[in-house]
Amino acid sequence: MTTQHHDDPHRLASAEIVVGIDGSAAADLAVRWAAETASQRGRRLRVVHGLDLAAAGAVYGIYDVITPPVIDAIRREGTDLVRTARRLAHEVDPTLTVEAEVSEADPAHLLIELSESAHLVAIGAAGSGNTPGHLGSTLLAVAAHGHGAIVVVRDTGTEQQTRRIGPVVVGADGGPVSAAAVGAGFAEASERNTQLVAVHAWSDLYYDRFAGLPYTICDRDAETAGQAILSEQLAGWQEKYPNVQVIRKVYLSGPRLALLEWSRSAQLLVVGSRGRGGFRGLLLGSTSNALVQTAHCPVMVVHPQ
Repeated sequence: MTTQHHDDPHRLASAEIVVGIDGSAAADLAVRWAAETASQRGRRLRVVHGLDLAAAGAVYGIYDVITPPVIDAIRREGTDLVRTARRLAHEVDPTLTVEAEVSEADPAHLLIELSESAHLVAIGAAGSGNTPGHLGSTLLAVAAHGHGAIVVVRDTGTEQQTRRIGPVVVGADGGPVSAAAVGAGFAEASERNTQLVAVHAWSDLYYDRFAGLPYTICDRDAETAGQAILSEQLAGWQEKYPNVQVIRKVYLSGPRLALLEWSRSAQLLVVGSRGRGGFRGLLLGSTSNALVQTAHCPVMVVHPQ
């Protein structure tokens, strides 16, 4: 059951789970994940598709006005897509309340606007490596500029495409943005009745790029400092969520690699929208940016209020 949080619009009982679709297999997976989450939490699901008529007009001819028959055809296709997505959601839970929205707006702008009041926004991702699949720039724009929690739903690469077992893993770097991710990590672990693995890397250096730089931590001072940072960021949350068992992991360097490895067994990876530097000018912190494109499980990017 959902809990009312008057100081956080994303935790209100009325906050919906929103999923963006484009008709791809990755979007279908995001719909199923979002439907499962909405069903478990007693929340409404909103399926949205942005037509982006301005871009469509450019495709059909920069110098020609997009004709009404073309607009009608684009709208019909969008309506068919959300109808199919609604059917997929009801396959997960026939009793689920599913709202559908077809908008003329740009998909990224639409999802970013909806994220202001949504419980979370889900968007699918396909492929692996350094080139994002499914929605391309839309995915990265929403993950970078959305509000609250943006979940990039990635295929686990196994028969069970999204896991219902395994821990929630959160990256804790000691920065202010990371604090919001830690809070979200506890909430998700509690909702899912599973363990929380809190991962801290003492250095942002990538150990594999420097000859002789170890991955595991062997410096007592660095270990002590890392554990102290974790203790500070976890303080208060364990009292608020006493049902959540916390496992603490400290590494010398390479936060991206450590979290990527944990994503092989996690059911959800939680990261802040920016790293410990917290520069707002960046689209995403380098670690978050890499993980939404390469992780082996869904990745929740948390934006502080």
